[in-house]
Amino acid sequence: MAASPPPGVLRALPPDARRLFAVRLVRLFAYGFLAVVLALYLAEAGLSLAAIGVLLTLTLVGDTAVSLWLTTSADRFGRRRTLLVGAGLMVAAGAVFALTRNFAVLLVAATIGVISPSGNEVGPFIAIEQAALSQTVGESVRTRVFAWYNLAGSLATALGSLAGGGLAGVLQHHGASALASYRAVVLGYAALGAVLALLLTTLSPAVEVEVTRDTYREGRFGLHRSRGVVFSLAGLFALDAFGGGLVVQSIVAYWFHLRFGVEPATLGGIFFGANILAGASALAAARIADRIGLINTMVLTHIPSNLLLILVPLMPTLPLAIAVLLMRFSISQMDVPTRQAYTMGAVEPDERSAAAGITGVARTTGAALAPAVAAPLLANPMLMGMPFILGGSLKIVYDVLLFIRFRAVRSRR
Repeated sequence: MAASPPPGVLRALPPDARRLFAVRLVRLFAYGFLAVVLALYLAEAGLSLAAIGVLLTLTLVGDTAVSLWLTTSADRFGRRRTLLVGAGLMVAAGAVFALTRNFAVLLVAATIGVISPSGNEVGPFIAIEQAALSQTVGESVRTRVFAWYNLAGSLATALGSLAGGGLAGVLQHHGASALASYRAVVLGYAALGAVLALLLTTLSPAVEVEVTRDTYREGRFGLHRSRGVVFSLAGLFALDAFGGGLVVQSIVAYWFHLRFGVEPATLGGIFFGANILAGASALAAARIADRIGLINTMVLTHIPSNLLLILVPLMPTLPLAIAVLLMRFSISQMDVPTRQAYTMGAVEPDERSAAAGITGVARTTGAALAPAVAAPLLANPMLMGMPFILGGSLKIVYDVLLFIRFRAVRSRR
């Protein structure tokens, strides 16, 4: 792949690609805004740790079902229309979470709505955006564009985490109760969903793809030639996501609160720095992939990141725990743009929405099962560090299996 200066790549983006970048900025800001206080809010609302774990799991389970349905039919239903449905589900979920403490109602909202406990992508958005970006920017700059796309998301998540924790801290400083301050953040999430919907209405018909009946006669879920590759990737991505789901941002934030008594404003600052470093690491991935290939970049940067994850709970002091966490985030996202570019390049153009959707759903499924395992561990002082150790170990197993299975399967990029 020919190297070109990143600013040149961004200037060359077509208008709809720039709008998709803006959509990602607003959405990931909203996810980070909520994630840093979500577990704290639910605890203040009277839910037990076990109930919080179940609720976060069902949030991701619901996202899985909704995403599979929407992404595998998005090209027929309309990409812009599908994204608008997702934005509406964000608004609805945020409003319900803010306005009720009824566990049954929260379960329904968590299952049907779109809420990100991790601060990372959930819902149908990223699959459709990846397909649209791959269609508009061309293979020669795909990894680099995805790197900037992920950097934009990391920066937005970082700013959202800082703003969410900061807002809760300011409100509490001025006399608001912890519950009221966290509820204000949840309402802000719903409002940001509405802003997202307005942005999506500015996308032009150029984001849509021409679909023929033959494409869907050849295979299920919009796949044909690449079905085996996509399902293999999906299985591996589910394993990786389960490991990551044990240490979603909400869980990590709550662990810092329990272990070291860290307050929301400080948590926001920690995750602001973490997400800035994560975004910067995504940019470095494109240059490394040019030299050693996509699969090698995914594996050789991911293993050290997960070793650092395992070390976080072993640190005896808050500064050391933060330092190791930030070191981990400084290399944690190098596999993300390379993974996205590899997936898009390994399938036919008319399979991209489906491939991104199915692998994305696999990741969400894996992540969905994890909070119910991780949250009860936090309640036991002897087991508080196990989510980090289990998560990092499983993600290393994923790296090894990915290298064995796909080192000889080349992406057209």
